[in-house]
Amino acid sequence: MTRQMSSVALLLVVLSVISCTTPPQSTEEALPEATEEVASGEQPEEQEVVTSADTIIRLDPNAEDLEVWKERDISEDPPREPGPIKTFGPLTFFGLPIAMTPEDLVAGEVEVAFIAAPVDMGSGYRGAGEGPTAMRALRRGGGSMETLVKWRTELTGVDYGDAPIDKLSLERSMPSIRRMVREIAETGAIPIIIGGDHSIEYANVAGLADVYGKENVGVIHFDAHYDAGESRTGHLITHGRPIRRLIEEGHVLGENYIQVGLRGGWPGPDGFEWMRENNLRYHTMAEIDRDGWGAVMDLVLDEANDGPEYLHISFDIDVMDPAYTVGTGTPVAGGLTPREVFPLIRGLCAENNVVGFDLVELAPLLDAGYTSVLNSKKVVDECLTGVALKKKGLSGRGYLNPLTRRDGRR
Repeated sequence: MTRQMSSVALLLVVLSVISCTTPPQSTEEALPEATEEVASGEQPEEQEVVTSADTIIRLDPNAEDLEVWKERDISEDPPREPGPIKTFGPLTFFGLPIAMTPEDLVAGEVEVAFIAAPVDMGSGYRGAGEGPTAMRALRRGGGSMETLVKWRTELTGVDYGDAPIDKLSLERSMPSIRRMVREIAETGAIPIIIGGDHSIEYANVAGLADVYGKENVGVIHFDAHYDAGESRTGHLITHGRPIRRLIEEGHVLGENYIQVGLRGGWPGPDGFEWMRENNLRYHTMAEIDRDGWGAVMDLVLDEANDGPEYLHISFDIDVMDPAYTVGTGTPVAGGLTPREVFPLIRGLCAENNVVGFDLVELAPLLDAGYTSVLNSKKVVDECLTGVALKKKGLSGRGYLNPLTRRDGRR
């Protein structure tokens, strides 16, 4: 009985609230004067409806490009006969056109050719093989506010496709990557290799050495790890051993190898001794913390200028702190920031004769916020901006367009 009384009381309270919040309305009040107008046959005047969008979104009716969004740009379409068009709409790096043969590269006077090396067998962690797909899907890029130079305008670039990969054999995959790198370099274009894990550095640098000569190519290696370990369970090619293979096989002199960003628990004393015995130059995060990033950056630029005529840059995204590149297989805390990396990459490519560049260890399936892909794309952007600066003769250290500094007045 008590529960029933409580229910009735609650119902009465609800009805009371409704009656208080809803003012009484007579039939006459509900049907205003318009009733008489309708009865007399007169139509009420239409009221202008103003939506919230009308009050927020304002357009310039006199703008010349007001309706341009409805049109497709056909200015660069090749001439063709009318008829159906067969297309498969492939995603390409930076939305670049496709080239399929060395003859395409020569005929198009291509200066930069991207290839994908979707390998992740060399790491033991799956995911880096999807790096090229993520990089192709994100088409943003091509410009630099700092320099006001658009490499897409200054350089002729193409997507040269994927290197053939044997998904069951890393050893069998390396020769095809090396062949594609060599194929591009022989035309005078710069191969930009998107991995994939860091094992592909071996094929990339060896392919360049095939064209430019052994010991004629220097390498700057951005990485949290030194990647010069000994064989692992008998495997000579893994993502932790490309440097040792390249030096021991004579493709690169140790003195022409520069490491940036080393930290964490590897290498140990034996690894440091090996690097010293082979005359590698290296810059750890401990050195950067002690001396400051500006001083170390200038030192790296000086060392690169002091090297051989040709330069390859190998960029492992785990050189950056996991706050910016969590989407990688072996992140290490305490790395570089994007604002430290970008100007150095741009400067290296502006001041040197860069003949190759690879970006590796991007694992987009681990990149929940998409920040790793964004920062990886920007690294490539800065490299090619530097190449464009060199082509334009703007290779002075730390070049910035005057308009981007101090209000453009000083």
